[in-house]
Amino acid sequence: MIMLRRSVGIVVALAGCLALGVALPGMAATPVKNVLSSPRTGAAKARPAAKAGATAASTHRTASKPAAMANGLDRSKPPVLGPLPPLALPAIQSQKLANGLELDVVEMHEVPVVDVTLLLHAGAMRDPADTPGIATFTANMLDEGAGSRDALAIADEEAYLGAELSTAAGAENATVNLHCTKPKLGPALDLMSDVVLRPAFADSEITRQRELRKNALLQLRDQPTQIAPIAFNAIVFGNGHPYGRPAGGNEASTERLDRTRVKAFYDAYYRPDNARLLIVGDITPAEAKGLAEARFGSWKAGSATPPPVATAPAAGPRTFYLVDKPGAAQSVIRMGNVGVARSTPDYFPLRVLNTMLGGSFTSRLNQNLRETHGYTYGARSAFDMRRLPGPFVATASVVTAKTDSSLIEFFKELRRIRTEPVPETELQKTKSNMTLGLPGDFETTADAAVQYLDLIANDLPLDSYSGYIDKIEAVTAADVQRVAEKYIDPDHFVVVVVGDRKVIEPGIKALNEGPIVARDLWGQEMRP
Repeated sequence: MIMLRRSVGIVVALAGCLALGVALPGMAATPVKNVLSSPRTGAAKARPAAKAGATAASTHRTASKPAAMANGLDRSKPPVLGPLPPLALPAIQSQKLANGLELDVVEMHEVPVVDVTLLLHAGAMRDPADTPGIATFTANMLDEGAGSRDALAIADEEAYLGAELSTAAGAENATVNLHCTKPKLGPALDLMSDVVLRPAFADSEITRQRELRKNALLQLRDQPTQIAPIAFNAIVFGNGHPYGRPAGGNEASTERLDRTRVKAFYDAYYRPDNARLLIVGDITPAEAKGLAEARFGSWKAGSATPPPVATAPAAGPRTFYLVDKPGAAQSVIRMGNVGVARSTPDYFPLRVLNTMLGGSFTSRLNQNLRETHGYTYGARSAFDMRRLPGPFVATASVVTAKTDSSLIEFFKELRRIRTEPVPETELQKTKSNMTLGLPGDFETTADAAVQYLDLIANDLPLDSYSGYIDKIEAVTAADVQRVAEKYIDPDHFVVVVVGDRKVIEPGIKALNEGPIVARDLWGQEMRP
């Protein structure tokens, strides 16, 4: 059958070439009479020979031109990009409910869908020092029974409405997210408000979720990519800083989770004066306010709780911390130091710097360790900017035998970005990558919600994106080198390596780049 179709295709193509007078290999480029059938009579019409000959000759001359210059375009070079068109983003329209809940609305009427996010300052940084993990546990419990519904009934209602409802908590904030079509928004918000205002926190569900978390902590021991950030944060920030404690808790803190503790955490932080509601999509501010008042207007406010204030310890000389994972085929490298807060005035130079260094596929770290040397599937870096200064991290999972070689390349790139002037061509490519990619960050209502949520969560001006592209374009090579020298100091990095210690330690020691210390998976000193 395949051979038959291929033969038919060849015959059709040959007939088409003959009809147009195109010369085939081994054939003379002689004019061919073009015979067309009359649609009315089926009689043949003969094209005048002179015209047919001229057409064939013209076709032959066109074919003889270099392919790169076809249609007057030089296809041997990429086209020059024109000026960026202006980016017009919908504005955030803010108002406040009677109980003090802040409501932000972004109108996007192209598609009849809506994304709703309730942001609460109830993330892991609010965990008591003796109960790390309670913020993430409380957020996970919200949709495990609320109002008159148990966990299964909530899932059934969500499926019936064709909606997506999720709850989560990160380092600083907890979120309840809803995505649904405009016609189903009312009943979907009914479900969401039950989850937010009337969680059951049933003992049976708390017990079940606590056992699931215990199992997850056991599995964590076999996941080096999960161990590395826990150990890294504990070492960089210390146990006294909220960022130094594991957001998912540990065995001891998980054992202490019960309804009393969860309910106390919920009562302290799940209040309208500690929250903000963002609605993005096919909705007007008036519609949004009416829907929100009906579902969240009865939510009682309390006394505001100020955010924790903490200072990370000063960085010491570069030290290597090895977390032993016998038999590991890969080593997970995670290095860095305390970075900056999201409110830093150096935000835009730092974004350009990191995109160039390790924030894109064509970045220096990825091109070096992946493309040039083949040590890893991907190397990257990031400034995790939060209300308080978060970490700067450079990381990769590398083949065990090349752990020391990978460290050499990491240090080479981290030092080079500080000491060598940035080539103008690389700078322009990086800025183009960022500016041309910005519209895609607002393509859907869910995408836009993520971007606007970053402004809301960090108390930034709500019109910050209006001058975003201009601020990226204004970054110079000198700006990049200045912030690299200021914020990236590999001589004072914490370097965590999770891998087979007996295999990788001799090579790391031979680098003579700093002392080597053993730590457990929580980043704590090893007990005898």
